[in-house]
Amino acid sequence: QVQLVESGGGLVPPGGSLRLSCAASVSQFSDYTVGWYRQRPGNGRELVGSITPDWQIYYDDSVKGRFTISRNNAENTVTLQMSLLKREDTAVYYCHAQDPVLGYEHWGQGTQVAVSS
Repeated sequence: QVQLVESGGGLVPPGGSLRLSCAASVSQFSDYTVGWYRQRPGNGRELVGSITPDWQIYYDDSVKGRFTISRNNAENTVTLQMSLLKREDTAVYYCHAQDPVLGYEHWGQGTQVAVSS
């Protein structure tokens, strides 16, 4: 059973920073593509950024230059460093991991990020 547990959400003013972390209870974590999605109010879930097992990194255009995704395979964690936050970054952020063999998708419970003055 794969479990993903996020932490680090909260309320931050525009221009501020937050760091989200996700701890994964899974064997062979280094074989998974991991990343972060978000769901903004009234919208569907969208990919923010991801890292493949061979360290290919993807960012949505809306966060390029402001967000940094990283992974630590020794600790089974994936982190999203968010800077220069905007009101439109307000969303529930979900950690995501995809099984490398069967393609199953695993999700965390979500953590709320609110950008407001």
